[in-house]
Amino acid sequence: MKFMLLIHQGDTPTPRDPQAWATLSEEQQQAVFADYKAINMTPGVTPGVGMESPEMATTVRVKDGKTLTTDGPFAEMKEALGGYLLYEADDLDAAIELAARIPAARLGGAVEVRPIVQW
Repeated sequence: MKFMLLIHQGDTPTPRDPQAWATLSEEQQQAVFADYKAINMTPGVTPGVGMESPEMATTVRVKDGKTLTTDGPFAEMKEALGGYLLYEADDLDAAIELAARIPAARLGGAVEVRPIVQW
């Protein structure tokens, strides 16, 4: 089965926010980097990419044939999507186990696991 793991950063400290990142000890920072490296090297994982904050989003709609754009995310989000990865695993339990290893899951965020539709 294939799964998409959607990483919701929440208020998780990341290197993109130096003040929040500084709240982690050097040991914790190195652990975050090591965890993501190990996850990306896990068999069946296709690394995704991180995304800019929701404030950087542009939402696109088409109404009556006209393209309309709005600055910002489609909806107000408490736990914004910060990145993703794909994982081919034997079952949901394996995907959940991998999701639990993602640092955001233990540092204030969440990881949503979704099966990929096979057509």
